[in-house]
Amino acid sequence: MELFFEQFPIVVRSLNIGFLQTLKLFFVTLAGAFPLGLVIAFGSMSRFSPLRYLSRLLVWVIRGTPLMIQMLIIYFFPGLLLHNPIWGGGQSGRFLAASVAFILNYACYFSEIYRGGIQGIPVGQTEAGLVLGMTKKQIFFKITLLQMIKRIVPPMSNEVITLIKDTSLAQIIALQEIVWAGQAFMKGSQGISGAIWPMFFTAVYYLIFNGIITVLLGQLEKKLEYFR
Repeated sequence: MELFFEQFPIVVRSLNIGFLQTLKLFFVTLAGAFPLGLVIAFGSMSRFSPLRYLSRLLVWVIRGTPLMIQMLIIYFFPGLLLHNPIWGGGQSGRFLAASVAFILNYACYFSEIYRGGIQGIPVGQTEAGLVLGMTKKQIFFKITLLQMIKRIVPPMSNEVITLIKDTSLAQIIALQEIVWAGQAFMKGSQGISGAIWPMFFTAVYYLIFNGIITVLLGQLEKKLEYFR
C-alpha cells in the first residue's frame, strides 16, 4: 500500500499528459469530420454520377475496413511509397497522421447519418418552399438543415461516444495518448515496471469524459425538442 501511494502521483501526472493528447485528438477529429462528412454526403447524393459513385466507393471502403488498419496505411504507406516519411518524426507527426485517419474514418460514418437525415425530410416541404418563391439554398438552411439536425443528434451522439473510446487505437502508431501512458507503467518506461493498476485508472478517465459528453448531448437533444 505504501508503494501505491508513492507511485500514485507519478501515474496521475503521466495519465493527465496522455489524456490531454486524447482530448486534442478527439476535438480535432470532430472539427474536421463534421464538415467533411457533410461534403461527402452531398457527393453521395449528387446527380453527377462519377462524383456520386466515387463518394459511395470511399464510404464503402472506409466503413468496410478497420480503423486500425487505415491508421497504419496512412502513417506508413506514403513513406514506403515515396521513400520519405511525409508526416515527419516525433509525436507531432504521429498526431497529424492519426488525425487524418480519424477525420477520414468518422467523416464517412457521419456522411451516412447526414444523408439519412436529409433524405428523411419529406419532399413536399421542398416543393412547398419552391412554390413560396424560396431558393434551394434558403430551403436547405431554413427548412431542411434545422429538421435534419434534430433527426441526427441521437445517432451522432453514439458516434461521438464511440470516438472517445476509439482514440485509444492511436497507440498502434505509438501516439502517446492515455492508454499508451497507462501501458508504459507495465513496460517500465516510466521508471515503474510491471504495474497493471494504472491501466484501470485509464478507464476512469474515459468514464468521466463519456459521462460529461453524454450529459451535454442530452441537453442538446432537449433544446431541439421544439422541432417535434
